[in-house]
Amino acid sequence: MQSFRTELENPLVEKDIIELDRKIREFKEGKISDEKFRSLRLARGVYGQRQQGVQMVRIKLPYGKMTFAQWKKIADVSDEFASSNLHLTTRQDVQIHYVSLDRTPELWSLLEEDSITMREACGNAVRNVTGSDTAGVDFDEPFDISPYAHAIFEYFLRKPFGQELGRKFKIAVSSSLKDTALIFMHDLGILPLIKVIDGKKVRGFKVVVGGGLGAQPFLAITTHEFLEADLLIPYIEAVIRVFDRYGERNSRHKARIKFLISHLGIDAFNELVAAEQKAVTVKTYPIDISHADKVVLPSGIAPTKDVQIKNPLNFEIWKKTNVKKQKQDGYFLAYVRVPNGNISSDISRRLIEKLNTVIADDVRVTITQNLQFRFIKEENIPYIYSVLEAENLVNPGYGSAADIVSCPGTDTCNLGISNSTSLSLVLSAMIEEEYPDFLSDDSIDIRISGCMNSCGQHGIGTIGFHGSSLKVKDKVVPAVQVLIGGGNLGGGEGRIANKVLKVPSKRAPEVVRYVLNDYKANKQGEETLLQYTFRVGEKHYYGLLKPLTDSTTLEADDYLDWGKVETFATAIGVGECAGVMVDLVSTLIFEAEEKIDLAIESFGNKLYADGIYYVYAGFINAAKALLLNSDVQCNTQVGILKDFDTHFTDKGLYTGAASFKDLVLQINQNEPSAAFGDAYLQQALAFIEFAKAYKG
Repeated sequence: MQSFRTELENPLVEKDIIELDRKIREFKEGKISDEKFRSLRLARGVYGQRQQGVQMVRIKLPYGKMTFAQWKKIADVSDEFASSNLHLTTRQDVQIHYVSLDRTPELWSLLEEDSITMREACGNAVRNVTGSDTAGVDFDEPFDISPYAHAIFEYFLRKPFGQELGRKFKIAVSSSLKDTALIFMHDLGILPLIKVIDGKKVRGFKVVVGGGLGAQPFLAITTHEFLEADLLIPYIEAVIRVFDRYGERNSRHKARIKFLISHLGIDAFNELVAAEQKAVTVKTYPIDISHADKVVLPSGIAPTKDVQIKNPLNFEIWKKTNVKKQKQDGYFLAYVRVPNGNISSDISRRLIEKLNTVIADDVRVTITQNLQFRFIKEENIPYIYSVLEAENLVNPGYGSAADIVSCPGTDTCNLGISNSTSLSLVLSAMIEEEYPDFLSDDSIDIRISGCMNSCGQHGIGTIGFHGSSLKVKDKVVPAVQVLIGGGNLGGGEGRIANKVLKVPSKRAPEVVRYVLNDYKANKQGEETLLQYTFRVGEKHYYGLLKPLTDSTTLEADDYLDWGKVETFATAIGVGECAGVMVDLVSTLIFEAEEKIDLAIESFGNKLYADGIYYVYAGFINAAKALLLNSDVQCNTQVGILKDFDTHFTDKGLYTGAASFKDLVLQINQNEPSAAFGDAYLQQALAFIEFAKAYKG
């Protein structure tokens, strides 16, 4: 049945790719429903685009790290399968667009030749682990978090409890208390700390949970001021297991872990996590840090005789804003501003070819959609600039107001309302031209999303915009919701921006001018814009920006979105990033049996914790099938257990246990052993046979 050949060393990866190929064929033959197939492909990084008949493929780069070989492979794959463009994301992924569904298995197999995965890059799973781009070179870091971020990525890949969550789960790891990975807006985030215990320096982490943006943003809550490093992964596993069991399943808008914690309260949530510790795979998980400081340093010296800098003044500004010292003596890192995070495959290959001897084989994608090069000798900086200058990639102002974060918006996303990418370019150019003094100020953060779902993270921008629309008489005007006053306070603390008002999209540049001019005229001393917004408050900005809402002065151009020539219309599709609900009764029993097969396979490999979780999932799927068959709607996994007892056990329809809930929840009452696993499996097999007979 397979349409291509793989020659991969990892049998798990090969099995994954062959399975995707088989499922694509079954979907096209009508054997798998659209809803079910969507869930399956999303978990393998294949995401539907706004344009019909093509896919976006998301490629995971843990904490944004890629080698030259990986970068080149992604560029080559984009040429062969996609649009020859690499889109860098705020989660340090790379996305390629306009991919044929039929070719995604072949594409994936080529990526895996250089240890690049698409697995769980989309869908209701544990997503890419993001990290500070300065990890390993940061003056302020207690220790390098890179091996810890990588261990989290590796450990949770393909784990059964992280495959079919109610919604996605995002983890971030910052390198210091400056929190440059923004843990305060994540489902789970950690900051490195060192604590002296019994006279010894012990590594550990501050841990926060329950952050998130979107239409209802939440700031993460601290659960541990100091959790020893060896306990970190078991703790994260327990958190994800609790989220899987108690998290919302029906309403995707209430299914993130932030809503679960808000509903339960943090104390009750912590109690559930503590109770789950007995069932986790391991009780401690030491992480190998022996390779943390091993860097493949640049091998050569730049050909300085060939250096030609066209704009010496810009070079000096660029050095000031885009080049930083590393903690390693004599080395520097350089940031490349990549407009909208889009860089072509041709440019990528030329940069690799010309820079591979003067930068480390360790390129980082940043959470601001840029690139970072590291371990640069000072004498090689002019050459690196000249190479970037030839590719028009020497915009100064990394991390400044001109370095704007934006999602793809209406370019490719189903949920996009307005064009965030064109607006981003307009604002960047305006700031560079009109406010050059702000290019060296890294405290102003402008972020743009095409809709309220916050892929551009507008909710934490000092100035934020998200796509919207306005009705003016009988016409629809492209608009942006303006938000002011979000930002990173450090130490795992942050501030969510206040919604101020809506203005036509074409007036967004005026919003920025009003805000920056007001700040320049009225700030006190060294007060940052964020601090200024604290002082003046939300009402100040409503009054300041209210004149821009006047619809009586609209002109013809205001009815066109940025970068568009056609009349604006709010054409919104079904967003796949926001979660997929798959509740097809006809497939649930079959899925229960599939889980049992996976459990038996796991037990055969002595992966008892994984196998036991597959058994648990088999119980859940079979019970859910019978409840839905009886017109009982299911909301959470723990709700399924309660409802089954109410509608089946208590009525004498099921007599296999005095309490079905207690039977299934043996999972967190026992250590993951071969003996318990076998007993639990036999109970599940008996229940599934009951379910099949009852359903008929």
